[in-house]
Amino acid sequence: MANPEVPFGIGRNLLRLDGKDPYLCLHFAIIYVRDQDRSLNFYTEQLGFGVAVDHTFADGNRWIEVAPPDGNAHIGLSKAPPDAKIESLIRPETLIWFITEDVQRKYDEWRARGVHFRYPPEVPVWGGIHTRFDDPDGNSFGLAGFDELTRGVEAHRRFLAEKAEKLRRGEQEIEIAKQVQARLFPQIHPETKTLEYAGLCLQAREVGGDYYDFLDLGQQRLGLVIGDVSGKGIAAALLMANLQANLRSQCAIALNHPELFLRSVNRLFYENTGDSAFASLFFAEYDDQSRRLRYANCGHLSGLVLRPDGNYERLNSTATLLGLFRDWECVIAECELTPGDLLALYTDGITEASNDAGEELGEEFLIDRLRQHRELPCLSTVTAISDEVRKFNSHEQHDDITLIVAKCRAGS
Repeated sequence: MANPEVPFGIGRNLLRLDGKDPYLCLHFAIIYVRDQDRSLNFYTEQLGFGVAVDHTFADGNRWIEVAPPDGNAHIGLSKAPPDAKIESLIRPETLIWFITEDVQRKYDEWRARGVHFRYPPEVPVWGGIHTRFDDPDGNSFGLAGFDELTRGVEAHRRFLAEKAEKLRRGEQEIEIAKQVQARLFPQIHPETKTLEYAGLCLQAREVGGDYYDFLDLGQQRLGLVIGDVSGKGIAAALLMANLQANLRSQCAIALNHPELFLRSVNRLFYENTGDSAFASLFFAEYDDQSRRLRYANCGHLSGLVLRPDGNYERLNSTATLLGLFRDWECVIAECELTPGDLLALYTDGITEASNDAGEELGEEFLIDRLRQHRELPCLSTVTAISDEVRKFNSHEQHDDITLIVAKCRAGS
């Protein structure tokens, strides 16, 4: 939808976005008046103008600027100097003209408010329609309209209405996408006896590319998944949905053959996305009986296991990113959890959050907060940490904040 030409005679001071030329517009024209309060009341109450400036200086002089509704240019209401002959400053035929799409309607409206017009609207030989009106001091102004202006205003209104409707539909679609994506995050937590766990994702935009999931793999096995797809916004959300669908559709083979499961997920992700699409992924399979953790870190940030004595272990990368190569291999690693151990999986929205000085939180922040909150329920831990990250961000959250915390406990 192309933007129609700005209506004839208006919008001449629109800011140039390219910055090639210095910004320049007509700011104000001075009108001398006898009584500034009386004139201010006339322009605001009878003509419906707005007050742009009303300032009294230290020496007692007052400066007032009023502007018509579109605010293209102002009129400065200047009190005549005491030694000046006011009659010589009043302009019975000022060269200031106002334009409107409907001269007759504006004439009727202002006349009903007591504005004095010299004559009713006339159609001159040069076309259009015009009239003249006076302010309380006798300064005279022209009021005119042109067919080109009327047609231009109507076209511009249609354009703005269509633009607003398009924006409304876009916002509605984004809201629907947000609701749909929220359903992609785990709605059910598979029951476990020896592991308490919780996850949380706070998106930087309405929709985003971070993903976490809890999968029931059968035979008392739980799948813990966290990922971060390339890009931002809608594009990232679509990739995230694709990855989630691949994981859930293929997870039946994860129990006995996790490497084949991930290889299949990579192949599907590679085939269904563009050349520049990729994702980091951390997949962990937890055995609720043996407390054994088998995992594959596919180009993701290292998982963290905090032991009760304060030491910690990094679960480093075992494979490359998903989606970059058709032929892809991964290594499955193992980690033994004991009661009291704390597992944390996260995305870079936590460790790379930055403040005004450009300082990042880093991994040590997360480790410190995990130690500090380790006695809390897992949901309270992820909530407390994510709240701190959001407060640390300078002005706006630039990346999704996603965190899974799991605590190994004695079985009942």
